[in-house]
Amino acid sequence: MNAALTEEAGTSGTLLTPQKFSTADITDALLVGWRSFRALPAASMAFAGLFALIGLVVIAAVGEFGISPMALPFAGGFMLVGPALLTGFFRLAAILAEGRKPRLFDAFVAFVHAPPGLWLVALLCAFLFLIWITDAAILYTVMIGADHHDLAWFINLQGRAVAFELWGMLMGSVLAFIILAVSAFSVPLLHEHRASLVQAVNASVRAVFSNFLTCIAWGLVLTGATVLSIVLLPLFTVVLPVLAYASFDLYRKVFPLLENGGK
Repeated sequence: MNAALTEEAGTSGTLLTPQKFSTADITDALLVGWRSFRALPAASMAFAGLFALIGLVVIAAVGEFGISPMALPFAGGFMLVGPALLTGFFRLAAILAEGRKPRLFDAFVAFVHAPPGLWLVALLCAFLFLIWITDAAILYTVMIGADHHDLAWFINLQGRAVAFELWGMLMGSVLAFIILAVSAFSVPLLHEHRASLVQAVNASVRAVFSNFLTCIAWGLVLTGATVLSIVLLPLFTVVLPVLAYASFDLYRKVFPLLENGGK
């Protein structure tokens, strides 16, 4: 059935024609995400817990090296690599929609069966993440780094740290929008084998620009909730699955399946 969908997507633009969505659809998607999480909390929290553990190690390392202001750029950087990691949650959501009970193992199976195009998107996300962290580190060195920590340096540290975070968010927002446009809808399209890499990325970019303001609003919701939950790390194991399931529901609104329910 996946092969049939992919073939039809290649010969007809109807499947890959993005539909409009509104802020009300975003609210509905978040409610669906919450209901999906409540239907399978154990598998959702266990899978998200793996990423929370990685985040804990990173934040601990940042504190250990005495560069605490870099914690926020690392937290925000998750928005660059996060989309490529959601395929496991998409698999859990699809199994739940079929009326079956998914297991944690199913989330990992999704990566095993992921098409090459999805891995290429993941590599792009990782590359942009490295650019982001490198730029943030350079900015940190210029605005905060110093060879001596005298009293005057500590007095001015707070103001410099705030300025660093603001400039860092400004730089990161550009990369975040690129990732949003490229991966927001291409990852689930590739996950469901509904398009090739080029088709999926093209469809995702068209969907974002045809729903520009609502996609910006959705991106702000994703960023704000994710960064806040990383700062309050235990919350991350709930927020990440809810946002992932909400993203999958929103994708299904923008790129609905065939009327006969084929997948």
